[in-house]
Amino acid sequence: MRSLVSLASMLAIAGALAGCHDSTTAPRDQVPPAAPRGFFSVTGDHKVYLHWLANTESDLAGYRVYKSPCANGPDCPYDLVGSTAGTVFFAVAAFDRAGNESDLTYDDVFDTPRPEGFGQVLTDATTDPATSGWDFSAYQVLPDSDSAVDIYYARSGGVNRAVAPFTDTEIQDAGYASTLDAVDFAPTTGWAPSGTVELIAGHCYVVWALDHYAKFRVTSVGSGRMTMDWAYQVDPGNRELRARPAHLESGRVRRPLALAR
Repeated sequence: MRSLVSLASMLAIAGALAGCHDSTTAPRDQVPPAAPRGFFSVTGDHKVYLHWLANTESDLAGYRVYKSPCANGPDCPYDLVGSTAGTVFFAVAAFDRAGNESDLTYDDVFDTPRPEGFGQVLTDATTDPATSGWDFSAYQVLPDSDSAVDIYYARSGGVNRAVAPFTDTEIQDAGYASTLDAVDFAPTTGWAPSGTVELIAGHCYVVWALDHYAKFRVTSVGSGRMTMDWAYQVDPGNRELRARPAHLESGRVRRPLALAR
């Protein structure tokens, strides 16, 4: 399996290989390689990693990676990858030493580079509220009382909890996972009616904040501190997102939470 770690170096190597063929009077090869198979993407921190199965043709010279703002159709051309932002559809083609290029991959692969962070600490709102809240869109620690907060950490009734204090934000426990990337699609149902979930080390959680999804994984919790890894989906046009109502002119509406302090 090949992984796109450095597109520039991969294409440079592929281009060099494409030029390494001897001149001959034999008929020119006009048979392109097969389109690469098993194509998929993994979202990283402001980057996308592309993977596919290696072709088996003996004269394979390399691969070319293409992007497009749409999936397919006559009005949806794919261009060689350059700099890009937002949701992008990707495709890969193989080429041989004679310059023949395969069809594009048949898999619809799209992704949106997203910000993420690791080892973020929040404090218990019942004892240290000034650094208990988190704003996913600003990647910022806030007090639990701030109007921009998406979630905050509070120990209530002897239980460590994450609280989504506003009615325009939902939260749910996605269960135990060994890494943050184990949760790759946001659900559409199953949100906690109270806007609170118990925090358990090793569990991942999904947050629906206004018109964007986010997620975090608790790496440790206790003694007045919660440490998490997090990721925020910046593109509301992504298929796992749907729009939420805009803020009311009077401001965000807080839930009537009744947490024991």
